[in-house]
Amino acid sequence: MPESKSRKKKPAAVDPAWAARQAEIAKAESKGNPAWLVPVMLGLMVIGLVWIVTYYLTANRMGGGFPIPPLRAWNLAIGFALIIAGFGLTTRWK
Repeated sequence: MPESKSRKKKPAAVDPAWAARQAEIAKAESKGNPAWLVPVMLGLMVIGLVWIVTYYLTANRMGGGFPIPPLRAWNLAIGFALIIAGFGLTTRWK
């Protein structure tokens, strides 16, 4: 059976400045994660979890529950916001 012809066209003359810029972009994209990303990401998720657990364990005591008693149930929102921020950082993880 005959082979099909290649659909790829031969590259035209490439501008050296353009090729250098493309190589620079590829090099920048191939870098890994910043050193701070994973510790901050995991830290936010763990702190949010600890915040929520602390609130649930102390909600019936201390007039509203720790970590910040005057906020009462808004402590849950703070904990979930910390967790969501941690998950938001996972989108930058390579």
